[in-house]
Amino acid sequence: MIPFEFDYYKPETIRETINLYHDLDFIGKQPLYYGGGTEFISMARKHNIYSQAVIDIKGIPDLNIYEIRDDELVIGAAVTLTQIAELNLYPLLSKTVRRIADHTIQDKITLGGNIAGSIIYRESLLPLMVADADIVIAGRDGIQRLALKDRFDKRIKLDKGELICSLIIKNDFLDLPSIHVKRTKYEKIDYPLITIVASMIKNKLNIAFSGLYDYPFRSSEIELILNDYSIQKDERVKKVIRSLGNSILEDLHGSAEYKKFLLHNILYETLENFEEASK
Repeated sequence: MIPFEFDYYKPETIRETINLYHDLDFIGKQPLYYGGGTEFISMARKHNIYSQAVIDIKGIPDLNIYEIRDDELVIGAAVTLTQIAELNLYPLLSKTVRRIADHTIQDKITLGGNIAGSIIYRESLLPLMVADADIVIAGRDGIQRLALKDRFDKRIKLDKGELICSLIIKNDFLDLPSIHVKRTKYEKIDYPLITIVASMIKNKLNIAFSGLYDYPFRSSEIELILNDYSIQKDERVKKVIRSLGNSILEDLHGSAEYKKFLLHNILYETLENFEEASK
């Protein structure tokens, strides 16, 4: 049970939503955008979040798009993980979201909620990172499209009242040779010890990680090392692990040393798989 009362709104357009947010904020209602609701409900029950006004964005048509337009895939922020997995327009993203939660929860979690939520792993970001995705954000000054990496610094940076509308991926990235590997402590569906997502484009490996730090990341330094074919595979992998230093996240799921051990094996197998596929 949510331990506080709040007003509920369900706007029909992006502009109406942005205006409503700022009107409610002006009168001190502390408004929140509401997608799938899983994080809001769980955090509210634990008294970790509070609002007097909830704005449900699920009914906005522009946020529910999931289709190929010309040479791009457009995925609205209100599209659920289940819809992404079942329609499978970007197979690497589909593989990734199938392992984020059980099927019941996948029916509720939205793409926007997963990539911008408070849970540190944000695994659905990884396929977007390796595909050099764009993000569409609405705010008081209108709607803008920009590179995801330009709005990402450990998490997606949003100004007060800004709303993620959609993510856009060029068709060139949709069917590349790719791999998704997730290691968990116990169950198939669990928070990751390590998740990696990688694609091979024009003989270059793009790779992103979750679970190693308290945020997902893609590193140009790591990609340079892994794509340096003048170095043997095992030495490339060891060099990557050395580059991570002593800052690997330790938590209840696993120690830093155990994560390094897992990472060594995963990276080596990834390089072998891509090299074998390229023959």
